Amino acid sequence: MMNKEKYVEINEVLNQKLANEPFLIVSHRGAANGNIVENTIPSTIAAYQSGSDIVEIDVIKSVDSQFYVFHDGNEKRLLNETRNIKELSSHEIDALNYYNSNYKQINYKVEKLEAVLNKLEKNQLINIDRSWDDWETLLPYLDQFQLEQQILLKSPVDKEYLDALEVHETKYMYFPIVKTMEELEIVQTYSNINLVGVELIAENQNSPLFQDDLIEQLREQNLFVFANAIRLDDETILFGELDDDLSIVKGPEYGWGKIIEKGCNVIQTDWTSLLNDYRMNLKQK
Repeated sequence: MMNKEKYVEINEVLNQKLANEPFLIVSHRGAANGNIVENTIPSTIAAYQSGSDIVEIDVIKSVDSQFYVFHDGNEKRLLNETRNIKELSSHEIDALNYYNSNYKQINYKVEKLEAVLNKLEKNQLINIDRSWDDWETLLPYLDQFQLEQQILLKSPVDKEYLDALEVHETKYMYFPIVKTMEELEIVQTYSNINLVGVELIAENQNSPLFQDDLIEQLREQNLFVFANAIRLDDETILFGELDDDLSIVKGPEYGWGKIIEKGCNVIQTDWTSLLNDYRMNLKQK
């Protein structure tokens, strides 16, 4: 059971998935390839079909307060657009077309958050990322969908974000992105947040956030421990260099396997189907 007894009904779907699997798989921006673009309904469908338990999406707000699913900073690559999408109106965003993996323009638009949420099937979990600066308006917006059992929120540790969750009536499942022990202590001072897990960022294997005893302590507090195995670039290390690249090139037991051995029970990946294959092999042993 995740965290506080008073949130057991909200956390029911998550708890059931954690009980039924050795670890959960989070698909980074869905599963995109070929003509299917990240952060779209097709990419979420592909991710769930590939074995994902949770699909991570990025959310931005237009200048006229419409919510879209997109990771800003990728405008040139995905839209052949030089302007930041958060500086555009909904009319301007709706006029843009995606480019696929072959950098060919396709007849597909940036989708509004509403469309993605309305496509969720029962018991499908979704993690809304990069939305924290807009929680003042996003949290009440989310309430209309009545998806508190399926939506997980995350954010860096910041008083503004934590305060917003503390006072908001609907207690969405939440896990912070923790980079220091001090940040972990701050989060744990809040008593009215539905804290279900922690994403630990460890720049190297000597980091206090990489140590087995801390992971064990968090698990004993009924929190999931989220390890981010995606590889953003050659410099950024998210969890002690145990990542997708290592898992694929050298073997899953050297990356994903080590993450599992440490006690982490939620893994984010760019390679959903391969991680799911590895999980299935583990379950058969």
